[in-house]
Amino acid sequence: MFARVNRFQDDPANLQEMERVAEHEIVPQLQRVPGFLGVVSLVDRTSGESLAITFWESEEAMRSSEQDADRVRGELKQRTGSNVVSVERYEVSLRVGL
Repeated sequence: MFARVNRFQDDPANLQEMERVAEHEIVPQLQRVPGFLGVVSLVDRTSGESLAITFWESEEAMRSSEQDADRVRGELKQRTGSNVVSVERYEVSLRVGL
């Protein structure tokens, strides 16, 4: 399993709108991408910093989804003003209870 970690910095006042757009519009798009396994979102409501971690069944699936991921991040920025700080990719080496 592989993971793409997207780090965002936003105005804390915009977090609810970002979450709404992600849940109702972006996640359904991701669910149609081959190899997508799921997503976890972490947020610090005070600072506006958040992480969206997407999980992929293989490195190939994650790499093949790069164009879709770029488009989705751009759409989120356009809709909510969300700022992408970084995008990193990892192999999941330990998973317990997920």
